[in-house]
Amino acid sequence: MKKLLLVAGLAFFGLTAQAQEQSKGLQGAWFATSQFGYQQTKTGDDTATNLSVIPIVGTFVTPSVAVGAGVGIMNIKSETGSVTNANTNLMVVEPLVRKYWNIAGNFYFFGQLATPIITGKEKEADTKVTQFGVAMSGGFDFFVTKNFSVEFSYDLANFTSTTIKPDGGDKTTINNFSLAHVATADPIYVNALGGSMPNLTTPLSFGFKFVF
Repeated sequence: MKKLLLVAGLAFFGLTAQAQEQSKGLQGAWFATSQFGYQQTKTGDDTATNLSVIPIVGTFVTPSVAVGAGVGIMNIKSETGSVTNANTNLMVVEPLVRKYWNIAGNFYFFGQLATPIITGKEKEADTKVTQFGVAMSGGFDFFVTKNFSVEFSYDLANFTSTTIKPDGGDKTTINNFSLAHVATADPIYVNALGGSMPNLTTPLSFGFKFVF
């Protein structure tokens, strides 16, 4: 029994030392990742789909703090049967900062603060959409090797200010704050067209990170 405890203790301290050495080696390293988010809700014949793909590049300014920026796309679509009610293509620019904490071995938790800027058009009604926000999320990062990891993140809180400007019409601005964002059955921004609040984020995303 004592031998088993000794072996377990040595293994634990070995993993901890490995994680600490890996963490120290991250300072000054660059990383590239891509966050992928997908959300679909259905109510009867109504279907709402939210898809986002955001490549991110950053660098570790300390062994546990990284800064970076993402540039990507988002598509939001609302359909009733075969009829498209709204179809929006958006451009996303997202500066961010992350703080990492080691849990055990190659397993890390991170907190992220981002300031996304989103802009684009809804095709069906020729409506311009612009959104500025502050988003806080948490996530888990598992290093498969020292240069490759798999990460999952979840939206914890966000504040958004969304401006909707129909072609030839008056603009509408909506300010929204939410905690632990949960999808609704009709997440499209079209309160100017139909009455619902904007929802330009997906609550859960995952990605693969390369460190070099």
